[in-house]
Amino acid sequence: MKPLFFKRLAPFQARLDSHWRGSRVQQLWHAWLSELQAMLPAAARARLLPPVRERLIDWPLAGQVHAGDDERLILVLPASMTLVQTLLLPTAALRDLHTVIGFELDKYTPYPRDQLHYVARVTGKQGALMHVLLVAILRERLRPVLDACAAQGLALQGVDGRDGRGERLGVDLLPVGQKPPRHGRARLPGYLALLCGALLIGCTVLWLDARTAVVEAMQQTVDEQRQQVQQVQNLRRELINTQGAARYLARQKVAQPTLSSVLVDLTGCLGADTWVEQLEITEGGAVSLSGQSARASALITRMKDCKTLSDAQFQGIIQPDAQTGKERFSLRAQLRKEAANAP
Repeated sequence: MKPLFFKRLAPFQARLDSHWRGSRVQQLWHAWLSELQAMLPAAARARLLPPVRERLIDWPLAGQVHAGDDERLILVLPASMTLVQTLLLPTAALRDLHTVIGFELDKYTPYPRDQLHYVARVTGKQGALMHVLLVAILRERLRPVLDACAAQGLALQGVDGRDGRGERLGVDLLPVGQKPPRHGRARLPGYLALLCGALLIGCTVLWLDARTAVVEAMQQTVDEQRQQVQQVQNLRRELINTQGAARYLARQKVAQPTLSSVLVDLTGCLGADTWVEQLEITEGGAVSLSGQSARASALITRMKDCKTLSDAQFQGIIQPDAQTGKERFSLRAQLRKEAANAP
């Protein structure tokens, strides 16, 4: 089950390697890792990042090979064992370079696709085209080589090849399923990537929390301002009602005659033979007066000439007073309302 899984994963891994190897992103990643490592103290750097030396082993092996723990073993195959082609492909093929070359592999090699193990690396671009280095090897040739290395206990980190001039091709022909587990320093980039992802998520959460706090503060400020506006509107409504009541009372007060004018009017209407003992004027304009008169029955007729009073009526009956010889009366009347522009 496990070999089948790695076999299915191989095209995907090769595609990632073709995109990653020699790319601008890889260069930036290595530069960033170097800067981070340089920031660590020397003691911590020596403990966490022990120096790893890359050791090249040429095939065929020259006797027994002993590898140290701090060595990264790379097996280098001679030029006679690999098939090397330089291809010129459209840039669009870079999206799935491994699959594209797999479909066209019969054109570049004399062997069927299922008998070859191949990798591809982009070496340069020229306008809409790109230069691709194709390196292939027969599986029946690669398998004995890997078995011989495994028999000696060698944990290979990669398999490279040489060209006709003896220089390294810069590829990795080691199948994905046979790569040793990553330990120590090899896992550091993965840990750093996880750390960066966690920091990015943390920064995003903190930013969202800060924005939420700002929004809540703004909402609280808006609510307080809304309450203040409501209070101002209530005060304005009360002020308008108070002003209306004040204007109404002022109009009512202006419409009613003054007390002095009522007394002067009563003096002229009632005559010299009548005097008032009690006078009461209510806020509604009702007038009640009582007193004595020589001719009390004629008072209603006399009061019709009053300019400030109207609707004069007797309250009760007229009674003679034995001491004064006059008639005691009690009247009720209503004040006349004056016009707003009356003097």
